[in-house]
Amino acid sequence: MKFEGTERYVATDDLRMAVNAAVTLQRPLLIKGEPGTGKTMLAEEIAAGLGKPLIQWHIKSTTKAQQGLYEYDAVSRLRDSQLGDDRVQDIGHYIKQGKLWEAFESEEQAVLLIDEIDKADIEFPNDLLVELDRMEFYVYETGRVVRARHRPIIVITSNNEKELPDAFLRRCFFHFINFPDKATMRAIIDVHHPGISQNLVAEAMETFFDLREIPGLKKKPSTSELIDWLKLLLADDIPDEVLKNRDQSKAIPPLYGALLKNEQDVQLLERLAFMHRRENR
Repeated sequence: MKFEGTERYVATDDLRMAVNAAVTLQRPLLIKGEPGTGKTMLAEEIAAGLGKPLIQWHIKSTTKAQQGLYEYDAVSRLRDSQLGDDRVQDIGHYIKQGKLWEAFESEEQAVLLIDEIDKADIEFPNDLLVELDRMEFYVYETGRVVRARHRPIIVITSNNEKELPDAFLRRCFFHFINFPDKATMRAIIDVHHPGISQNLVAEAMETFFDLREIPGLKKKPSTSELIDWLKLLLADDIPDEVLKNRDQSKAIPPLYGALLKNEQDVQLLERLAFMHRRENR
């Protein structure tokens, strides 16, 4: 069974090839790309497209690799022993399974998403090397070896906030999601807003791509932000003529809060508008 994309997710030929190559090689698929290009959603759609359960592990700055395997709650066991609880005789009551354990013991092959791995400590990826290679780990408290019933399809996303170790990269199949071209973007919009006015799409896309080309933007608007912006334009019933005949001396598009995410970029556009007005006096 090969991944071909889904009705909700427009996958390019290169992306489909990367997913299927990672599945064939039985290696984690490492996905990078601009925020908002659908990296996290890809894992959800792989699971949907292949009809497999999805297990999601969202990484934070405080996340440790051990948490993906299991956690031993020694404090609860000590408290229960002080209270005379009979459960203290079985240490298994105090072992909390992590997401890797859950994926390893799934009744069928699962899709495991390790989301934003670069948020964690630099040693986090290396701490998972053995487990991802051997598909097993040892539970010291119980003396049990947990082995994967089925090797999960592993999708790892990164926003490039930190460089990942070479030893970890060597074990992954890598794919960078390029920012969609205009044809692909139209297909994505059609998925999210079927039946939308093509004139509105054309004008919105022109404004959007022009905005991304402005030098000095701290954060360029992404695909997800364009989808949100179109939703607002539709909700407010803003005609496409407003975008087509937009006054360049004002520079900032209507409902810009869906596209611009910090005051520096707003101020940059305001300065550009001011310069445009001066040039046309």
